[in-house]
Amino acid sequence: MAVFLTGTVLAVAGCTVPGPNHPAGEIFDPYEDGNRKTHEMNRALDRALVRPAAKGYVAVVPEGIAISVGHFAENLGEPSSAVNHLMQEDGAGVARNLTRFVINVTLGFGGLFDAASDFGIYPDDSDFGETLHVWGAPEGAYVELPVLGPSNERDATGKVVDLFTNPLSYVLPSRERNIGKVAEVAAKVGDRGRYADIVDSILYESADSYAQGRLLYTQNRRHELGMNTEESYIAPEDVNTEGF
Repeated sequence: MAVFLTGTVLAVAGCTVPGPNHPAGEIFDPYEDGNRKTHEMNRALDRALVRPAAKGYVAVVPEGIAISVGHFAENLGEPSSAVNHLMQEDGAGVARNLTRFVINVTLGFGGLFDAASDFGIYPDDSDFGETLHVWGAPEGAYVELPVLGPSNERDATGKVVDLFTNPLSYVLPSRERNIGKVAEVAAKVGDRGRYADIVDSILYESADSYAQGRLLYTQNRRHELGMNTEESYIAPEDVNTEGF
């Protein structure tokens, strides 16, 4: 694992960095042509498969069950967040993640309910992209990933590493691991259906859905990482769908 992480850090060190004339804080998108092609592919996939499945999911599955599935998937991610907080030397974050996991597994019926929040212990998610940020890795160029959507070079690398950072993936039997993966997919499909109007307005009603998605992702991700003031946060419902 140490060798793997070392290789990852070296890979991130090679992230594309803007030149000296690039305006500070402006999104760096040297791969825009290719990104736009991927964006159109993602839109086509959403229109043909994801959007109909999401609308069907929220129409058939009662809201309470959908929320419980989301809690279950989120709770399975707590150990991964704990590992990332550990690598960030954030002891309070580690304790919070592990406490939430134990409470939700026991009092939350296996994680179907967020019992930890009832005790004032709220979610504190983390990922390897954030860990790389804490370690000083640059954001790199903006990229749109197939299926996964908006990202950047640092976070894209983080997504790969996060496949291996959850301790549960090494201790749970394959059947339980598969249940967790199904729950995670179902939760994402449910989110797509629950926020259908907002997502549709960005993907299908804006003058430039690629630019809208790029701005929304980058500003909100920077806000999550504490890179900007609160004024940089853009709520999805506040996005101007008529273009810039």
